[in-house]
Amino acid sequence: MLVESHVPSLGAIGGPGVVALGVGAILAVAGLGGGIVAAVVAAVALVAISGATVAVSVRKGAAVRGRRVRAGPERLVGHVGVVRSWEERSGTVNVDGSIWQARRALGHPDDEAEIHEGDPVVVERLHGLTLSVRRAEDWELSL
Repeated sequence: MLVESHVPSLGAIGGPGVVALGVGAILAVAGLGGGIVAAVVAAVALVAISGATVAVSVRKGAAVRGRRVRAGPERLVGHVGVVRSWEERSGTVNVDGSIWQARRALGHPDDEAEIHEGDPVVVERLHGLTLSVRRAEDWELSL
Protein backbone atom coordinates (compact mmCIF):
# COMPACT_ATOMS: atom_id res chain seq x y z
CA MET A 1 0.00 0.00 0.00
CA LEU A 2 2.93 2.30 0.58
CA VAL A 3 4.07 1.74 -3.00
CA GLU A 4 0.65 2.93 -4.25
CA SER A 5 1.31 6.42 -2.90
CA HIS A 6 4.58 6.68 -4.83
CA VAL A 7 3.62 4.77 -7.98
CA PRO A 8 -0.02 5.64 -8.72
CA SER A 9 -1.33 2.48 -10.38
CA LEU A 10 -4.98 3.45 -9.81
CA GLY A 11 -5.47 0.83 -7.09
CA ALA A 12 -3.86 -2.18 -8.80
CA ILE A 13 -1.14 -2.34 -6.17
CA GLY A 14 -2.92 -0.86 -3.13
CA GLY A 15 -6.23 -2.75 -3.44
CA PRO A 16 -4.77 -6.24 -2.94
CA GLY A 17 -2.64 -4.79 -0.12
CA VAL A 18 -5.77 -3.65 1.71
CA VAL A 19 -7.35 -7.10 1.34
CA ALA A 20 -4.15 -8.81 2.52
CA LEU A 21 -4.01 -6.49 5.55
CA GLY A 22 -7.61 -7.40 6.50
CA VAL A 23 -6.99 -11.14 6.15
CA GLY A 24 -3.73 -10.81 8.08
CA ALA A 25 -5.49 -8.99 10.91
CA ILE A 26 -8.09 -11.75 11.20
CA LEU A 27 -5.40 -14.46 11.23
CA ALA A 28 -3.22 -12.58 13.74
CA VAL A 29 -5.99 -11.87 16.26
CA ALA A 30 -7.47 -15.36 15.91
CA GLY A 31 -4.00 -16.92 16.21
CA LEU A 32 -3.33 -15.05 19.45
CA GLY A 33 -6.48 -16.51 21.00
CA GLY A 34 -8.82 -13.60 20.43
CA GLY A 35 -12.42 -14.24 19.51
CA ILE A 36 -13.74 -14.04 15.95
CA VAL A 37 -15.63 -10.85 16.79
CA ALA A 38 -12.41 -9.12 17.93
CA ALA A 39 -10.64 -10.36 14.80
CA VAL A 40 -13.36 -9.01 12.49
CA VAL A 41 -13.47 -5.65 14.32
CA ALA A 42 -9.68 -5.30 14.02
CA ALA A 43 -9.80 -6.27 10.34
CA VAL A 44 -12.63 -3.82 9.56
CA ALA A 45 -10.80 -0.98 11.31
CA LEU A 46 -7.53 -1.65 9.48
CA VAL A 47 -9.27 -2.10 6.12
CA ALA A 48 -11.24 1.14 6.58
CA ILE A 49 -8.16 3.19 7.42
CA SER A 50 -5.91 1.69 4.74
CA GLY A 51 -8.73 1.68 2.17
CA ALA A 52 -9.27 5.39 2.73
CA THR A 53 -5.54 6.02 2.29
CA VAL A 54 -5.46 4.06 -0.97
CA ALA A 55 -8.62 5.86 -2.15
CA VAL A 56 -6.94 9.24 -1.64
CA SER A 57 -3.87 8.02 -3.52
CA VAL A 58 -5.99 6.69 -6.40
CA ARG A 59 -7.97 9.94 -6.63
CA LYS A 60 -4.81 12.08 -6.65
CA GLY A 61 -3.14 9.76 -9.19
CA ALA A 62 -6.14 9.95 -11.52
CA ALA A 63 -6.16 13.75 -11.27
CA VAL A 64 -2.49 13.95 -12.21
CA ARG A 65 -2.93 11.66 -15.21
CA GLY A 66 -5.57 13.97 -16.65
CA ARG A 67 -3.34 17.05 -16.64
CA ARG A 68 -1.41 18.18 -19.68
CA VAL A 69 2.36 18.11 -19.71
CA ARG A 70 3.63 21.62 -18.94
CA ALA A 71 7.40 21.07 -18.98
CA GLY A 72 9.91 19.68 -21.43
CA PRO A 73 9.54 19.23 -25.15
CA GLU A 74 6.30 17.22 -24.77
CA ARG A 75 4.51 20.44 -23.83
CA LEU A 76 4.71 21.49 -27.49
CA VAL A 77 1.97 19.05 -28.56
CA GLY A 78 -1.02 21.14 -29.64
CA HIS A 79 0.93 24.37 -30.02
CA VAL A 80 0.77 26.44 -33.20
CA GLY A 81 4.00 27.27 -35.01
CA VAL A 82 5.11 28.87 -38.28
CA VAL A 83 6.95 27.13 -41.12
CA ARG A 84 10.40 28.60 -41.77
CA SER A 85 11.35 26.34 -44.68
CA TRP A 86 9.72 23.26 -46.22
CA GLU A 87 10.57 20.71 -48.90
CA GLU A 88 8.01 18.00 -49.77
CA ARG A 89 7.41 16.18 -46.44
CA SER A 90 9.88 17.85 -44.03
CA GLY A 91 11.41 21.16 -43.06
CA THR A 92 11.93 23.51 -40.13
CA VAL A 93 9.29 25.23 -38.02
CA ASN A 94 9.34 27.92 -35.33
CA VAL A 95 7.31 26.90 -32.28
CA ASP A 96 7.33 28.99 -29.10
CA GLY A 97 10.47 30.85 -30.19
CA SER A 98 12.51 27.72 -30.98
CA ILE A 99 13.38 26.25 -34.36
CA TRP A 100 12.60 22.54 -34.74
CA GLN A 101 13.03 19.93 -37.44
CA ALA A 102 9.58 18.85 -38.56
CA ARG A 103 7.83 16.39 -40.82
CA ARG A 104 4.27 16.11 -41.96
CA ALA A 105 1.95 14.24 -39.60
CA LEU A 106 0.17 11.31 -41.19
CA GLY A 107 -3.47 10.34 -40.91
CA HIS A 108 -5.19 13.69 -41.41
CA PRO A 109 -7.66 14.64 -44.15
CA ASP A 110 -5.42 17.50 -45.27
CA ASP A 111 -2.40 15.22 -45.92
CA GLU A 112 -2.37 16.32 -49.55
CA ALA A 113 -2.50 20.05 -48.79
CA GLU A 114 0.89 21.59 -49.48
CA ILE A 115 2.82 23.32 -46.74
CA HIS A 116 4.73 26.49 -47.62
CA GLU A 117 7.01 28.90 -45.81
CA GLY A 118 5.02 31.12 -43.43
CA ASP A 119 2.09 28.69 -43.08
CA PRO A 120 0.78 28.07 -39.55
CA VAL A 121 1.11 24.47 -38.39
CA VAL A 122 0.02 22.52 -35.30
CA VAL A 123 2.31 20.09 -33.49
CA GLU A 124 0.74 16.63 -33.37
CA ARG A 125 3.56 14.49 -31.92
CA LEU A 126 7.18 14.55 -30.90
CA HIS A 127 9.67 11.91 -32.12
CA GLY A 128 13.05 12.56 -30.49
CA LEU A 129 13.88 16.09 -31.65
CA THR A 130 11.59 16.02 -34.68
CA LEU A 131 8.03 17.35 -34.57
CA SER A 132 5.13 15.86 -36.53
CA VAL A 133 3.03 18.77 -37.77
CA ARG A 134 -0.09 19.43 -39.83
CA ARG A 135 -1.55 22.60 -41.28
CA ALA A 136 -3.42 24.64 -38.71
CA GLU A 137 -7.16 25.02 -39.14
CA ASP A 138 -8.87 28.41 -38.89
CA TRP A 139 -10.39 27.74 -35.48
CA GLU A 140 -6.97 26.84 -34.04
CA LEU A 141 -5.55 30.20 -35.12
CA SER A 142 -8.23 32.16 -33.27
CA LEU A 143 -7.50 30.59 -29.87
